[in-house]
Order: sequence, then C-alpha cells, then structure tokens
Amino acid sequence: MNKLDLLNYDTILFDMDGVLVDSEPLWKTAMHDVFSSLGSSLSKSDFQLTVGMRIDHVITFWKEKENWQKPTYIIENQIINQMVNLINAEGKLLPGVEETLLFVKESKKIGLASSSPRVLIEAVLQKTEIKSLFDGIFSAENETHGKPHPAVYLTAADNIGSIPSTCLVIEDSLNGVIAGKAANMTVICIPEKSHHPNPKLALADFQFNTMEDLLFSLKN
Repeated sequence: MNKLDLLNYDTILFDMDGVLVDSEPLWKTAMHDVFSSLGSSLSKSDFQLTVGMRIDHVITFWKEKENWQKPTYIIENQIINQMVNLINAEGKLLPGVEETLLFVKESKKIGLASSSPRVLIEAVLQKTEIKSLFDGIFSAENETHGKPHPAVYLTAADNIGSIPSTCLVIEDSLNGVIAGKAANMTVICIPEKSHHPNPKLALADFQFNTMEDLLFSLKN
C-alpha cells in the first residue's frame, strides 16, 4: 500500500457516525429500544448488517424481516428523537478528531457527508462545537439514495467546488467505503471499534486503527 500523500488532494470529506463521534453504540441502543417496543427480538449485534445505511433504509430492511405494522416514519422519528437525547447526554469527539480537523483545515477544504438526518448532524455539531471547521455539511436524507450509493459524496464535492478524484474520504463502515469508492474518491477506513473485523474493508485505499494514527501519518 502506497504512503498517503495529502498533496494529491484538495478536499477531505468526513463521515460523522463512528468517524467524528462515537455514536455507533448510541445508534444500536436507540434502535434496540425502539425495535423492542415493537416486539422485536433483534440484538445489537444484528445491527452490524445495516451500519452506514440511512435510517429509513435501516428500518425498511428490518421491517420487511420482522413484519412490523407501525409506519416507517413513526419508527424513524422515535429513533431520531432518542438519538438526539443520547448525543446531548453522551456525545463526544473521538480521540484525535479535533486535532486532525484543525491540521487539515490549514491547507484543505473539508466537508461533512453523513447518512444521518440533518437534525442529528446539527445536534452533534452543536454538542462538539466543530461546525465552523467545515466548508460544507451534507446529509444523505436529501438524496434519492443513501450510502452505499455515492450520491451524498458527489453532492458534497460539487457544492464545495471539488472534483471527485481530488477528494479524500474518511469512513468507518463498509457501506461508507463503497459509497466513497463509487464516487471515484480515495477512501481511508478507520474501522469503528464495535464492529466485528470485516475483511471486505480492504476495499478502502488506506486503513488506520485510529484517527490519531491517521494524523501521525499525515504529519510524517
């Protein structure tokens, strides 16, 4: 694997959940609580199948298997409301995130491209106080398709004024990696620690164990 050279890129696009904030365990808690109220026996480990997908797609995926009768939008609102409460109570940046953002901000355009709905993105940015560091903030809820479709990354690049081949994507999940690669972007994967190791993440162009490891590589 070649050494990562920032000079090859003018834009860095960050995923949010599992990359900037340790929110994947919170998603699993919120989904487990809401799905359990519907009579589901799904476990938190089951949700690894849908990590990185947009929440309406996650609900549709499990609703077809579990045969829930409650409308998708109601289930979605319940999960999002619980997630906002959990972020406000427990949300925090992962180690190395703020330092990495400040470092790349000196010479690159940076954007946030997340599968999460805008209300949750805003809750995270307010809680962590990093909104001003981004040149653009984009939610896949505004796209026809969520990740693993590349739409949100293509929209982010277009709005920031970059071409995909000069964009570097930072992701944590397979669906996110696929989205970045499908957008013709270079993808860094920092696997989220609550996931089982997935050999398919080798699809990414670069892998690091933590954001701190990535920052060290960028500086050296």
